[in-house]
Amino acid sequence: MAGTIKYDKLLKLMEQKGLSTYKIRKEKIISESTLQNIRNNGRITTDAIANLCNALDCQPGDILEYIPDGTQTDHE
Repeated sequence: MAGTIKYDKLLKLMEQKGLSTYKIRKEKIISESTLQNIRNNGRITTDAIANLCNALDCQPGDILEYIPDGTQTDHE
């Protein structure tokens, strides 16, 4: 395996900017299955990343983090 993408930064930014899961669904920013993948640190498409960056006015590095295999972050 090549490592993991973590979305902790995204979830924090959504909370800070008031982007609720209700608003995401209502405005069809991303699908419910994509939202579930984010919660589970699963795979999402570059289109989903672009939609989230647009909604949050940010860059991809602001919402995701690459964790190489065998390493842990401070919050794990």
